[in-house]
Amino acid sequence: MIRTFDAAERRARLAVRHGLAAGFDRPEDAAEALLALHATDPASVFLAAAARLRPPGAVPAVERALYANRTLVRMLGMRRTVFVVPVGLVPSVQAGCTDAVAVRLRTRLVQLLGTTAVGPDPGGWLREVEESVHRALLARGEATGAELSTDEPRLRVQLHPPPDKAYARPQNITSLVIGLMAAEGLIVRGRPLGSWTSSQYRWAPVEAWLPGGAPALDAQAARTGLARRWLAAYGPATVADLRWWTGWTAGETKRALAGLETAEVGLDDGAAGLVLADDLEPVPAPEPRAALLPALDPTAMGWAGRDWYLGEHGPALFDRTGNIGPTVWWDGRIIGGWAQRADGEIAVRLLADAGAEATAAVDIAAGRLRAELGDVRVTPRFRTPLERDLSG
Repeated sequence: MIRTFDAAERRARLAVRHGLAAGFDRPEDAAEALLALHATDPASVFLAAAARLRPPGAVPAVERALYANRTLVRMLGMRRTVFVVPVGLVPSVQAGCTDAVAVRLRTRLVQLLGTTAVGPDPGGWLREVEESVHRALLARGEATGAELSTDEPRLRVQLHPPPDKAYARPQNITSLVIGLMAAEGLIVRGRPLGSWTSSQYRWAPVEAWLPGGAPALDAQAARTGLARRWLAAYGPATVADLRWWTGWTAGETKRALAGLETAEVGLDDGAAGLVLADDLEPVPAPEPRAALLPALDPTAMGWAGRDWYLGEHGPALFDRTGNIGPTVWWDGRIIGGWAQRADGEIAVRLLADAGAEATAAVDIAAGRLRAELGDVRVTPRFRTPLERDLSG
């Protein structure tokens, strides 16, 4: 008979494996468990760690991991999204997801350069500029885009919009070249110019994190390795869930799974799911624990099909383009949302009655988060209806 996982068992797995039950000691442990921490909104990385770390002081712990120990690194990854990943996973994400994005970015930029006076070989010209920028970064150690355009003046070449674009302005290629180099794994986002909530980064050569650069892996092998790790952390799940999380095509997803020993299982909504073949044993339900997860948290965004932990709360917690806002969790499921007000208060609204124990635990978690944030004020980049209402 096919093994069936009901919603309660899936939520128990989620709570245990994603650190919503016992938690973790280090931000590196959280990133390893989840494969990656969403970093499109810079604050999400720190708040995702804060919700899962047992010791206080998540912000300095994450900063140490990113900038001192360099055990975590920001990079473009799945779904052309910026993530923070364990440094050991960089080659797999690069080969399995990011290289394909880099090819498209290069093709587009070479086409755009063909409309400028850079010579008859815009592709070769672009390679020369990239090599020059890389040398400049190796010499500096870290630099802003403006500093790099001083070292390499060709970064100031301008792209002119078509005449029919009345409101467009000429654009320097600085950000396009740097974005391409980051996608190719040559450079990485370093320490921000402002606080830990800032998205204006200095740039550093990848050698600062990986001496010699990221090893080149076979794309197919990298995708299979990512699929294995994802199923271990997020399974049981559907093929559609994996395809959504990675951004792969249907063919790429099928070939990645073909290299794994998996078992087909039933989910309580009638869908067919997959787990690793050696991961069929039940997971004992952990003691419930409250967690306040940030916008774009990797757990909340981990599956395409979310009813088993989201319930009917989607309209309040998601924006119009599918980005989830701050959420309140209890016993492996979402029971509400939260926001930070101008005075620093963490305002919470429960959308489901989980009982007195849950309410008390949520209040404690909100107080802990307020203490963690101190004088810092965090506004999610993607505002959702409930977050806007609570913060107002």
